[in-house]
Amino acid sequence: MTMVLRFISLVLIVISLMLLGADVMTSLEKGEVVVRSLAQFWTTVDVASLNAFKVWLEHTLPPWLASGAEGFLNVYSWAPFGVLGVIMAFAFSRHSTYEE
Repeated sequence: MTMVLRFISLVLIVISLMLLGADVMTSLEKGEVVVRSLAQFWTTVDVASLNAFKVWLEHTLPPWLASGAEGFLNVYSWAPFGVLGVIMAFAFSRHSTYEE
């Protein structure tokens, strides 16, 4: 089980690095710093599902929680994947035991 979770953490870290690399390449092409938000990344994948998610947020969740979720969509696209991947990598890493 831990091996599967370690693999998932590796996949999340690789996705994060790919998104960060895409931002770097776009920044180099345009000559200015470009950092995509999670909502902008989601828009490139599927616009309709992002709009449906926002409608679901407005109708299902309380207003304070819906605004928090929409605020979360404005973080850097690589951050949620990278942070979760690194936390999982540390949590499920191999622990060496020292015998004295």
